[in-house]
Amino acid sequence: MAQESTSSRNWKLTLAYDGTDYSGWQVQPRRRTIQGELADAIEQISRERVLPQGSGRTDAGVHALGQVASFSLRANIPPDNLQRALNRILPTDIRVIAAEPVAEQFHARHSAVRKTYEYRMFRGEICPPFLSRYVYPLVWPLDLNSMQNAAAHIVGQHDFTSFAAIELELAQRQDPDFTPPCPIRVITASTWQQEGDLLTYCVTGGGFLHHMVRNLVGTFIDIGRNHLPADAIPQILAAKNRGAAGPTAPARGLFLISVAYDAEPSC
Repeated sequence: MAQESTSSRNWKLTLAYDGTDYSGWQVQPRRRTIQGELADAIEQISRERVLPQGSGRTDAGVHALGQVASFSLRANIPPDNLQRALNRILPTDIRVIAAEPVAEQFHARHSAVRKTYEYRMFRGEICPPFLSRYVYPLVWPLDLNSMQNAAAHIVGQHDFTSFAAIELELAQRQDPDFTPPCPIRVITASTWQQEGDLLTYCVTGGGFLHHMVRNLVGTFIDIGRNHLPADAIPQILAAKNRGAAGPTAPARGLFLISVAYDAEPSC
């Protein structure tokens, strides 16, 4: 059993997980979530009930290679021991890549300066079964040059209301007092890359709205299929209306790759 200290220690965990069988990051009643599984495992080790704060709330079915969580514990546990103990208790589709004590003021979400996401599509005729949980199989012809040009239009500071989750727009209509999150975001990198049958969209920014990356990908796919013109993005951004953009791409192709807290490079 961990020894209890008179003062708390702030922890930073780096996590990787397969989000297929979870209802996203955030704790929800009677549903399996990443945050809930992590809180249960920490409690088994430390006998303390804490709610780890993530760098962001990945949706149901979304994966992570570099999610970050922070929390405080009174228990005096060496970092290597905490990492090993968590990985023994957690389901095998959630892994703690690193555990380290950090300054008291560190917060996984508030201290983050940049996040990188990837969206992965499989372009071959038959998607291998061991990839099917992690890619969006798409065999339609696509104009990659148009998609690349479209992706470049979102670099910089923009109002991304048109790419926010429709639930935010509906909530605002139903409740005049509802205050949606600020839709202004700064994107520093937005590129498509193809290697063999894998087509990947990589985007880096200071923050993202709910469903924003998946809505961007769905719109870029529409542009690649010539359902929208390649220069449509500026008009869609200016519309500030979710109905102006394309559909939401499936969750299974999306990965939170990394969260930066300093001058680490982006994609």
